Amino acid sequence: MVSGVVHVIGAGLAGLAAATRLAAEGRRVVMHEAARMAGGRCRSYYDGQLGLTIDNGNHLLLACNHAAISYLARIGSKDALAGPQDCAFDFVDLAQDEHWTLRPNAGRIPWWIFAASRRVPGTKAFDYLGGARLLTAPANATVADALQTQGALWERMWRPVLVSALNTPLDVASARLAAAIVRESLGAGGAAARPRVPAHGLGPAFIDPALAFLAARGAEVRFGARLRGLEFVNDRVAALDFGEDTITLADEDRVIFAAPAWSALELVPGLQAPTQHCAIFNAHFAVRPPTTMPLLTGVVGGMSEWVFAFPERLSVTISAADAFIEMAPEDIGERIWREVARIAGLDAGQLPPMRIVKEKRATFAATPAQDALRPQAQTRWRNLWLAGDWTQTGLPATIEGAIRSGERAADLTLRP
Repeated sequence: MVSGVVHVIGAGLAGLAAATRLAAEGRRVVMHEAARMAGGRCRSYYDGQLGLTIDNGNHLLLACNHAAISYLARIGSKDALAGPQDCAFDFVDLAQDEHWTLRPNAGRIPWWIFAASRRVPGTKAFDYLGGARLLTAPANATVADALQTQGALWERMWRPVLVSALNTPLDVASARLAAAIVRESLGAGGAAARPRVPAHGLGPAFIDPALAFLAARGAEVRFGARLRGLEFVNDRVAALDFGEDTITLADEDRVIFAAPAWSALELVPGLQAPTQHCAIFNAHFAVRPPTTMPLLTGVVGGMSEWVFAFPERLSVTISAADAFIEMAPEDIGERIWREVARIAGLDAGQLPPMRIVKEKRATFAATPAQDALRPQAQTRWRNLWLAGDWTQTGLPATIEGAIRSGERAADLTLRP
């Protein structure tokens, strides 16, 4: 068995996935996190204005996200995800005042496209065959290159689903990354595409149990520890510079760098990584949703994209939101609330306490050019590996991709 300490830089999901994987194997782990709390873009915190604990962002998972589900099982949180037993996505078209439920069948053979009650209203079975072009698109193709960008199927399924998956405008987003999502989900049958949501928050599902798991196994987590530099000697990292203190590494010690791409570009010499990012907005309203409201509703014809009905709040996600970055939070909130109130059947004139969360650099821009910049986990230094949803996972920047990257880096450090 490999000995030595594994230093994990960054306590986001990629870092936590790596650390818990290593701790489960009996390795000694030390995590270093610049912030005062773990989770990165996947965390919960108490908001005094709302009087509620909220997530900094809303995240949707699918039943096919095996790495994420295995991670939750490892940290004792396997029951944290909620969602329908069958594959079902509720949608509302605000422009047409129409509601429907997309219901793919469980198996791989997609007979659901022949059932009008299961497919998108206004579409025909033949329309869905165009999705094959996405699966065979070349590396430099965009989603708009591969799919028909007019008609009900585009407006009511492809655009809302793929914008949220890629967090990038579809006229520039990578068709190959979109195909990876479709291939693992709908392409594998409705059972693989069942929506799953951490109904009681990201922290209770993904973060708090992971920290408890690490503590129980003797791992050390250092908050407020911002890495200032990596010192290299020949083919290895020799020291970690944290400003006020420097950690000298023994020959058998190893490092997993799981901080954001921009930090890696600053600290790892000669690294190639994504440099462009896209924003996400999340809006939280302190109001109880109607008991009949679905946990998740897709929105067409509005500013909102997905509405999450949590027990004590209604939350909205808007992906690829750079066009709204300069809008005042109160203007965004009022506009979103009018849509949410209409969807939920609430009084639009009664604006509840709200919080707008802007993530300007939420994910790397999932374009063909930026995807080509993503590095592998292995580096040219024998004791340094990379992790993060910005590394080459084959997926866009998702929870599943982040966890896969952490698992991959951890497995590489376990090799003799």
